[in-house]
Amino acid sequence: MIAPFTTRLIIIASHRLAIGMALIALTIARAQAVPAFADQTGQPCSSCHVGGFGPQLTPFGREFKMLGYTVRSQDGTVPVSAMAIASYLHTAADQSPAPHYAANDNLALDQISLFLAGGLNKNIGGFSQFTYDGVARGFAWDNLDLRAVDQLTISGTDVVAGLSLNNSPTVQDPWNTLSAWGFPYTDSALAPSPGASTLLNGGLAQSALGITAYAWWNSEIYAEAGLYATPGRGFMRAVGADGGAVIRGSAPYVRLGYQKDYDDQNFQFGVIGFSSSLYPGGDRTATASDNYQDVGVDGSYQYMGDGSNVYQLNARYTHERQSLGASHGLGAASNLRNTLDEFTTDASYYWKNQIGVTVGYFNTAGSADSLLYAGNRTSKPNSAGFTFQLDGTPFGETPSSLGNHMNLRLGIQYRLFTHFDGAAGNYDGAGSNSSGNDTVRVFTWVAL
Repeated sequence: MIAPFTTRLIIIASHRLAIGMALIALTIARAQAVPAFADQTGQPCSSCHVGGFGPQLTPFGREFKMLGYTVRSQDGTVPVSAMAIASYLHTAADQSPAPHYAANDNLALDQISLFLAGGLNKNIGGFSQFTYDGVARGFAWDNLDLRAVDQLTISGTDVVAGLSLNNSPTVQDPWNTLSAWGFPYTDSALAPSPGASTLLNGGLAQSALGITAYAWWNSEIYAEAGLYATPGRGFMRAVGADGGAVIRGSAPYVRLGYQKDYDDQNFQFGVIGFSSSLYPGGDRTATASDNYQDVGVDGSYQYMGDGSNVYQLNARYTHERQSLGASHGLGAASNLRNTLDEFTTDASYYWKNQIGVTVGYFNTAGSADSLLYAGNRTSKPNSAGFTFQLDGTPFGETPSSLGNHMNLRLGIQYRLFTHFDGAAGNYDGAGSNSSGNDTVRVFTWVAL
């Protein structure tokens, strides 16, 4: 009886808060004129973001997020902005083409997004993102993080306490170690990607609503806990997110972190836990559900200096235990129980906080399952490789001719696979090698 009641409570509260925040933001947008966080704070993008462009956060950027996006230096700003990402993509071997695209060498408008983002007052703020997917050619809601915060003093110590309504576990997290804001920060749906990933690695992105409570103690100790549930099909259909997995009851989320600042540098380490019972694809015909238990550790180091040379290192490891009662009953998994392990790390350097290079490594490995990974010759989820990125942001430190209203990032990515869906060579039994999925992507990312 507790789970259904909790689920209803989450959904009702989520709906009301989301509708209320959206109406308030739209009212402000009608009354006034121009965008977002840079206007609100009066600061260049580099104050909040490493490299002068999101989403990598500086200490100030993390504080801004923790305070509910409410910090402002001037009144009368409008929480509206937009962004667009376009890219050219080449793979080492031709791919099965997506609708409207060739097997290789594609130009694509990856996405266009509209944001309602900013602080309504000193206690309420957030952002909501609505996106047109240029590859799928459809509209849907994207990231959502709406917050109510307060600043307290407890036993002489400053404490930030807040609530977050969000639609993707980890999207509310202040560090760039977890999946929602982890490297690579931009990608294309046309790029080949491995078939297996943990649930915490975007498995419920935009397909759940959660309310989490958090506390930020003395700008060092971070604690967060909350519950996620799947809204009704009517709501999900209206926001363009129907058809994914459905949470049975509610799914608990726990996050602990510690950060220490030393003027020009800082480090962080943390733990995360998430447990969810799912109906795969929303199919409730099975007598059971699939249960996923994710536990992870993460850490980061950041050297800011005077801004001339900026270094950052991020890493995370996630272990997932799967009990696949529903999938097994539906003939989609051969094992009742599986495990999956993910490790990612990346290191970046930015010269004058404008021109950067990043090297990332990723590795996924787990149990063999002949039905769950039926397209793999080895029946294993194992994939690994490297991602290299070079990018430049000309207006992150110094505003463009449009002031803080415009920012631009130009970049090139190269992704190299050492293993793909179970093997290095002939991973699909039809002669395909992991190296055939190696990808070069040249992208333009504009924010207005």
